[in-house]
Amino acid sequence: MSKKIAIIGGGNLGAAIAEGLLHSGFIKASDIIVTRRNIQPLDYLKQKGVHTTSNNIDAVEFADYIILALKPFQVKDVLAEVKGALDSQRHILISVVTGFWMKEIDEVVSQELPVFRAMPNTAIAIRESITCICHQHASEEQKQFVSELFNQLGLSVMIEEKLMDAATVLGACGTAYAMRYIRANIQGGIEIGFDVKTASLIAAQTVKGAAQLLLSHQTHPEQEIDKVTTPKGCTIAGLNEMEHQGFSSSLIKGITVSYKKIVNDM
Repeated sequence: MSKKIAIIGGGNLGAAIAEGLLHSGFIKASDIIVTRRNIQPLDYLKQKGVHTTSNNIDAVEFADYIILALKPFQVKDVLAEVKGALDSQRHILISVVTGFWMKEIDEVVSQELPVFRAMPNTAIAIRESITCICHQHASEEQKQFVSELFNQLGLSVMIEEKLMDAATVLGACGTAYAMRYIRANIQGGIEIGFDVKTASLIAAQTVKGAAQLLLSHQTHPEQEIDKVTTPKGCTIAGLNEMEHQGFSSSLIKGITVSYKKIVNDM
């Protein structure tokens, strides 16, 4: 039997999830429903066969898996609204809401539902996200389905909930860190003679290729670095100068500062 999915909250993230699942062929359009207070921006999904509604209860009653793609301040109100329609024998909740813990969901719904938290990043828009997932009260079949769902949108990894804040920093904030590195690479490329368009292309594709090497070969970065560093060569000279200027230490410090910020502000 096919699983039906409700996406509660058809903003940028919710719509990107719907589009990614459709594009991958993971689920039929007729098995997805997306909610939004003003459903007009979802017309393009409706034209593809996706159900759209402003009624969250109707969406819950339609679905087996319910993805909460809301703002943190909206979650309790929406869960309170739909809790009467939730069935612990049928429904599985998946929250992609930053900073909202599974125990908080339990407190509102007042029943033991299978619950997942998932932390994707902005690359979900092009189906290249890394999504960190944790769960409670879930069966192996449910865990497999949720993993496969997010693997349609990039890659996924199961972690403990206590690591979700760290996942936010490394996987979501990490996109900005990578972009800042690429920007610096572009600036360096311009200084040594390239125009901005060419420097941007070279820098972005180089980073993409480097990442794909690690994912494809399952190697440590140092193994790939060793392949391009020759004795007395230009690569090792550049790497050593970057380390003298604090490249690695500043990046590590930035990650830890971001982590302390998210933990202390929650």
